[in-house]
Amino acid sequence: MTMLVSRPPQAHFAIIGAGPAGLMAAEVLAHGGAGVTVYDAMPSVGRKFLLAGRGGLNLTHSEPLPQFLARYGNAMPQLATAIDAFPPDRLRQWSEALGQPTFVGSSGRVFPEAFKASPLLRAWLRRLDSIGVQFALRHRWTGWDGDGRLSFVTADGPRVVDADATVLALGGASWPRLGSDGGWVETLAAKGVTISPLQPANCGFTVAWSDIFRDRFEGQPLKGAAFSFGGHTLRGEAVITRTGIEGGAIYALSADLREAIIALGETTLRIALRPDLDTSDLVARLSVPRGKQSFSNWLRKAAHLSPVGIGLLQEAAVSSGVPLPSQSPAALAGLINAVPVRLDGIAPIARAISTAGGISFAEIDSGLMIRRLPGVFAAGEMLDWEAPTGGYLLQAAFATGAAAGRGALKWLEGRAPCS
Repeated sequence: MTMLVSRPPQAHFAIIGAGPAGLMAAEVLAHGGAGVTVYDAMPSVGRKFLLAGRGGLNLTHSEPLPQFLARYGNAMPQLATAIDAFPPDRLRQWSEALGQPTFVGSSGRVFPEAFKASPLLRAWLRRLDSIGVQFALRHRWTGWDGDGRLSFVTADGPRVVDADATVLALGGASWPRLGSDGGWVETLAAKGVTISPLQPANCGFTVAWSDIFRDRFEGQPLKGAAFSFGGHTLRGEAVITRTGIEGGAIYALSADLREAIIALGETTLRIALRPDLDTSDLVARLSVPRGKQSFSNWLRKAAHLSPVGIGLLQEAAVSSGVPLPSQSPAALAGLINAVPVRLDGIAPIARAISTAGGISFAEIDSGLMIRRLPGVFAAGEMLDWEAPTGGYLLQAAFATGAAAGRGALKWLEGRAPCS
């Protein structure tokens, strides 16, 4: 089999991964005067980016920067420099310069006015083409050969590429069918790079629903509720799935829920079905005689509960062994605003919105170069951080991609011989 060997005549930067982090690194490098090629295993670029924008592309968030940075939890100190250099306001200016102005939604989230990812991606690719960025698709990176060259598997056979510097932006391990399958973990671990295990983030959880509940309420939304775990309570929505529960409110609590399940094997989420009613008001409503109504119909009218909410109460009553009709108004009121849902597992990482874990920041210098691999930089979800949905994921991907591009330029300048 013939081995294709590429050695560009000029300084060559290789970007591996054509998502937001990789494309932003490519833009920074090309504007810095470098020759840039973006390599990706998929036949087209930005596949997960396009999926993220299917229901409305949430680019970033408008909250003040200190609160914004706090969303990254333990990784905030490591990400702060990159995000300070490419903050939400600058991301919005960048989008507008591509002909895609943004607006702030009622929740504070920032969206392109087109509300989709595809117009922004098309405009971005036109810009990258205009500044000389090249693309090599259907190139699956497999590591380095014995001479330190990048190795790829392509439809035309193996290929190796000489690069003066490389930015790895291969994503985490969520939605592997879109290209980010975490296959890079073993490659870097074999080089001695410390990597925190990849885990689901912004994910759903499994629940042992009864057959009756599962068959009736699969796919039903739970609206207007409040969800509590570990001292945190938030309003939001969730969806009942055949195997458990997921949705925005669940994702926001998912990091703590995941760690509790890893430690204990299971944990309990509390759901307030009528969070705007205090206990005394609920007790008064539930003290009204039922008459000839069925218990479910009376409960629906007295407490204004949805069918799925009543179903959750029935699930909790069966688990406790205390039937709902036998409970006092006070006990029933307490249950309505603290329904226990036992989570017994974490939904698979392939279905998670994002990934926790990745390359330890102890392995990364201030320019996002992997210390053990001079000239190799990392960005995006490959790094060990996680964040809730709401614009924080994409913001960090863009910002670390830009930081890796700047770091690569600075590193190569430092290696250039003096004239």
